[in-house]
Amino acid sequence: MKKACVLTAYAVAALTLAGCGAATIAPNYQSTNPDLMRIGGDTPSQKEPETINMGSYCLQVVDKWKTDGKTPDGQTIWTKDSFRKVIPCR
Repeated sequence: MKKACVLTAYAVAALTLAGCGAATIAPNYQSTNPDLMRIGGDTPSQKEPETINMGSYCLQVVDKWKTDGKTPDGQTIWTKDSFRKVIPCR
């Protein structure tokens, strides 16, 4: 019984090492919507706050780009925060 447990432990260790040594999938840093995330380059341009008339009230939308880390190859990851605030209509 002891031999079977030792053999099983070696088999699990060998499978684990083989799995870790296999080729990994290359990361893909792309977004289907580049208005939300961009990779590399300088800070994306900030646009002016937008006011949307919702009928009985207005909504002010402000978008701000921020750096959100780096890719393994050193490119900056840019993500966009969107802030919404209810304001009176003019």
